[in-house]
Amino acid sequence: MPLQIIRHDITKMNVDAIINPTDARFSGLGGTDLQIHTAAGSKLAAKCRRLGGCRVGEAKATSGYLLPCKYIIHTVGPVWRGGQQRERELLSACYTNALSLAVKKRCQTVAAPLIASGTFGFPKELALQTAIDAIGKFLLREELMVYLVVYDKAAYQISQKLFTDIAAYIDETYVAEHTAGMSELLPRQNDIVGCFGEAETIYPTAPSPTATEHHDNDATLFTIPAPSEPESPPPPAPAKTRFETAPAPKQAEPMPRAALYTMPRTLEEALGKIDESFTEMLLRKIDESGMTDAEVYKKANIDRKLFSKIRKDRLYRPSKPTAIAFAIALELPLPETCDLLQKAGYALSHSNPFDIIIEFFIGRGNYNIFEINEALFAFDQSLLGAS
Repeated sequence: MPLQIIRHDITKMNVDAIINPTDARFSGLGGTDLQIHTAAGSKLAAKCRRLGGCRVGEAKATSGYLLPCKYIIHTVGPVWRGGQQRERELLSACYTNALSLAVKKRCQTVAAPLIASGTFGFPKELALQTAIDAIGKFLLREELMVYLVVYDKAAYQISQKLFTDIAAYIDETYVAEHTAGMSELLPRQNDIVGCFGEAETIYPTAPSPTATEHHDNDATLFTIPAPSEPESPPPPAPAKTRFETAPAPKQAEPMPRAALYTMPRTLEEALGKIDESFTEMLLRKIDESGMTDAEVYKKANIDRKLFSKIRKDRLYRPSKPTAIAFAIALELPLPETCDLLQKAGYALSHSNPFDIIIEFFIGRGNYNIFEINEALFAFDQSLLGAS
């Protein structure tokens, strides 16, 4: 997928380029900068001394030396001074300029850390939001695979309010689903889905008209009388003459709905009646949205090659995160999201946090896939996009 959040050591990433957050003198002394210089070897420090420094927000490239990457793209992050010195704007420029340089170097894969969130004092929550926003906007214009590398969980922090809201929603939804009382469950048991997917309601049997009704507080009791002696059989009807008019024939009972469906005689005939596939529904929804294919797969955090594969295969079955990613990109409401998922053989359930988090964001009209992935990562769930 174009943007993936992972826990890893950035010096061990096998990518075309890694982004190194450094200072204006490329000193290699702080946090991730020191880690990269140590792993790359002494030649990196010698090269950096010849680069002549760098201004905040700008980027310069060197070879990867002993690292598994081809290039190291150095960028100078802003020191946090309370947020009144254009810090967020400058941090956004770090990502944009570093990624632009990677594209000029014809890189296809880039790994980036959370710039300025260490010794430069940038608040981790704000550093994460800025990184996601800047990288996300860049990927709407360019074809590039970017890994946002988080060394440990302590370095990654989403909004405390968002985390609390999602945690509460998961708890409330799960509890409501699994602790419903019998008074809530019984009406559901009376709703039986018919063979064509329509709900048929079964009503409780009415009491016998001869029953005696008794009231006891809020309960109504019916006492069924004892059966009486059987009555004498009625006298036989007189025999009909051949001149009597025969009664009108009874109208035929309507054929049950299930009988209207003709079972296919062969497997080939059954397969010939296959419903609209996931690919067909997806392409139809894209046409209805007015967006281009590229706009949709970029918003879905999907690689162009994967989308091309889906488009060419009528019966393609995506992973669940990929199917949901397309629903997010198309900004489908929850019922239409469920319809699209069903075409791929999936459903949303209140039995796992992943589905509940997706429902949380769709229910609030938030279709920013990068923000959704922030939350999924924070709760240790699979991310949306190609997998």
